[in-house]
Amino acid sequence: MSHSNIINAFGKADVYHNCFNPNILRGKVAFVTGGGSGICYSICEVLMRHGCKTVIASRKKDRLEKAAAELSRITSQECLPVVLDVRKPTEIMAAVDAALSRFGKIDFLINGAAGNFLCPAASMSFNAFKTVMEIDAQGTFNVTKVVFDKYMKDNGGVIVNISATLPIRGTPFQAHASSAKAAIDTLTKCLASEWGQIGVRVVGVAPGPIAETEGMTRLAGNMQEVISQNIPLLKLGNKLDIAYAVLYLLTPVASYITGHTMIVDGGDWMTSNHTFSMMTARQSKL
Repeated sequence: MSHSNIINAFGKADVYHNCFNPNILRGKVAFVTGGGSGICYSICEVLMRHGCKTVIASRKKDRLEKAAAELSRITSQECLPVVLDVRKPTEIMAAVDAALSRFGKIDFLINGAAGNFLCPAASMSFNAFKTVMEIDAQGTFNVTKVVFDKYMKDNGGVIVNISATLPIRGTPFQAHASSAKAAIDTLTKCLASEWGQIGVRVVGVAPGPIAETEGMTRLAGNMQEVISQNIPLLKLGNKLDIAYAVLYLLTPVASYITGHTMIVDGGDWMTSNHTFSMMTARQSKL
């Protein structure tokens, strides 16, 4: 295992460990929605530290350009920022065309764009539910369809859909996000069964409680310590835990895995206190 000192995605000095050969993705290209921040930024960093070029896509141009410059600086790999809204197929087509014009191929697609907030179903507006479904579920299909049509149907590839553990047990105040993630998990299975014969693997990663993310801050707030004590591994995950899971699924080691969504949560889905009373306590503090 090789290592080097880096400034990680959290802006802190850290030691980066290569768990795989640092050249295992050499010559590959990944298209990552949501890659300008959060978990998907860390996914890009890990892929690039293993030889992969990346295309990062989201709606915020300034954030994308800053992230792309930083990713290239710390990994010495090329990162192309492209602006798109995953709800708008014409913007996706233009972004994918730009990626193919620059790199000539897209070996991997990571669907990470998402939206979420705490809200009781009884108080949720029609538009609020629709918006999360469109960004998460419809957006995942939109980007996947464009990348498939423009490249993967003739060349194969690997698609990783970033999901969540929310729908496993039915999380209170998360009817919108849980429904969207359940749709993504089912889409993963359906596409895997249809596209495996032409060399396209479709897999998912479902993060549990991940520290120092916008989602964890928004959904858990100051209850993070309580949550960690209910996890079998007695700790929250970190962004690199998810990034390494994605890396594994993209390598030849995982070449016989498709249609599966990997849960990466320290066992939280089995034991955590997803009770209505606990979520109500959190909701009352917003």
